[in-house]
Amino acid sequence: MKTEKNILIAFLLNIFFSIFEFIGGAISGSVAIMSDAVHDLGDATSIGISYYLEKKSKKRPDEKHTYGYIRYSVMGSVITTVILIAGSILVIYESIKRIINPIQIDYSKMIIFAVIGLIINLISAYVTREGDSLNQKSVNLHMLEDVLGWAVVLIGAIVMNTTNISIIDPILSICVSSFIFISAIKNLKEAIDLFLEKTPKNIKINEIKKELLKDKEIINVHHIHIWSIDGYENLATMHIVTTNYESNLKHKVKEKLKQYGINHSTIEIEKNEEHCDDEECDINHNEHRHHHHHHHH
Repeated sequence: MKTEKNILIAFLLNIFFSIFEFIGGAISGSVAIMSDAVHDLGDATSIGISYYLEKKSKKRPDEKHTYGYIRYSVMGSVITTVILIAGSILVIYESIKRIINPIQIDYSKMIIFAVIGLIINLISAYVTREGDSLNQKSVNLHMLEDVLGWAVVLIGAIVMNTTNISIIDPILSICVSSFIFISAIKNLKEAIDLFLEKTPKNIKINEIKKELLKDKEIINVHHIHIWSIDGYENLATMHIVTTNYESNLKHKVKEKLKQYGINHSTIEIEKNEEHCDDEECDINHNEHRHHHHHHHH
């Protein structure tokens, strides 16, 4: 499997490299290099975790995981993200200490490390450029961020080398780390939304309801639950109240739902006369109180 092999290559490159970087940051005294080391270490662990979980997430659904294993892949991105958040906070803290009492930096060594950093990350970014899973995309994104991070450090090193203003280093470091921190928080929020079964961002329940109610035979739609497994694959369950139940009704509803990216739906159909037990706990029951006279006869 191509994706997995690429992820593995990127993983090994990054692990060795981040160790090498910490040493480089220590030797040259540059905290900006340190901040990239954290970034790379975060990426390496994330790649390692996603490599393992990516394999696991490909497994077919079984009795233990009826929805399949895709969420393992999402969990991988949560673990990584937490590592990145911790790392970036640590580096920001170190940088602030440096701004308060600056240290002499060896610029020429810093330039050498930045060049090597740039090259290695360009290779990693190139290796991971193709792939279709959320994880693969995020791995590649990390690589591109690393390339950017190193480009910034390199430019900073060259500027400091000519001007000798060493405060540029911790400032760059704070910029790189804040960038990592913000993107990590966004990532975390998306993953948490998935685990909390929130309605996917691009889906408006009321819109879907209106669309379904356009059908003459459908009197009411309630208990709509829409969630996503991995941010791409949406699932839905709902109850539909109808005047006359005809066999292709369910098919029509499912086709309409497909337009909204919901490829898997479970639909319960009730006759007008039937009394739905948990009608009162209908999520949208306030807005649809006026519908209720259809049920009670």
